[in-house]
Amino acid sequence: MRKRRRNVGFSLAFLDVMSCGFGAVVLIFLIINHESQKTQEVRNKDLLAEMRLLDYQVLKGEEDLFELSENQQTLRAKLEESELKLSKLIRELQQRLESMSELERSTLAQQEDIAALQSDLESREEEVERLKALKAATDGNQIRAVKGEGDRQYLTGLKVGGRNIVIIVDTSASMLDETIVNVLRRRNMSDEKKRLAPKWQRTLRTVDWLAAQLPLDAEFQLYGFNEQVQSFLAEEPQRSTSDLDWQPMADGAALNSGIERLRLISPGGGTNLESLMLAVRELSPIPDNIYLITDGLPTRGATAPRSATVDGKTRLKLFREAATRLPRQIPVNVILFPMEGDPMASAAWWQLARLSGGAFISPSWDWP
Repeated sequence: MRKRRRNVGFSLAFLDVMSCGFGAVVLIFLIINHESQKTQEVRNKDLLAEMRLLDYQVLKGEEDLFELSENQQTLRAKLEESELKLSKLIRELQQRLESMSELERSTLAQQEDIAALQSDLESREEEVERLKALKAATDGNQIRAVKGEGDRQYLTGLKVGGRNIVIIVDTSASMLDETIVNVLRRRNMSDEKKRLAPKWQRTLRTVDWLAAQLPLDAEFQLYGFNEQVQSFLAEEPQRSTSDLDWQPMADGAALNSGIERLRLISPGGGTNLESLMLAVRELSPIPDNIYLITDGLPTRGATAPRSATVDGKTRLKLFREAATRLPRQIPVNVILFPMEGDPMASAAWWQLARLSGGAFISPSWDWP
């Protein structure tokens, strides 16, 4: 029998090889795992440092952001305040510009007014020179001469002046005398005897005196009134629209003609003061002065009286109603010849003259 060979050596070698290979693998694994762990630790440290840096940067950024937010709010508040101030400044600037424009317009208007006043002054100076020359040419004489002492204004306090002057004469029946009995007696006389009544002649002399004092450069009207109003500057003794025009003094022809027409009037009828005031209001321009010659309060109004006699209370009421018809800026100068039985006339006419800025006189029997 053949004996079997034993391969003991081969088997050991193979196991050795396998063991060595396995050990090598383990060794390699250990080496590789240790290196990766070290690398991971290094990387973790770097990442941690970066994270801490990022955390610091985030925290710093949040602080900066908060600070910027606060600064932004402060800036917004300052911006709003600045906008308010700017709006206020703009409004003030607009107001000042408007004020400057208004001042500029006012200055231009004042310059125009000054130029107009200068021109008016020059024209008035020329007119004054012309009047001086006219006065010198007439040797200082007035258009109408007054018999007697002439210009006696210092005795009355009544100065005749103005550019537009109205002389008004009461032509009612009461102008015939100072007492009621004599008025009734003279009322039944002829017109020629009525015109020769002493009181009426005194009235005509007063008109002469006023006419003699009229300025040479004035314009005038001459009215008479009883129950109606008429102008003595018309050729006919009726009042018409053309009679309301102002008449220049010129050479005095119109004034002389008007006074001559007045001398032909015979006093009669009642006294309607309201119609006179309405007629004066129609003058354009309005008078600078009114010179009214009368002897008492009115006896007629807008409506016809119910009885033939009028008591003092009613006459005073008619006077006050008529006075309201006259513009207040017209001075009324009253020459009153007192009439018997009318005690309230003086006080009423004096009050009207005082309130209007005029004068009131009740002269003695020998004036003018």
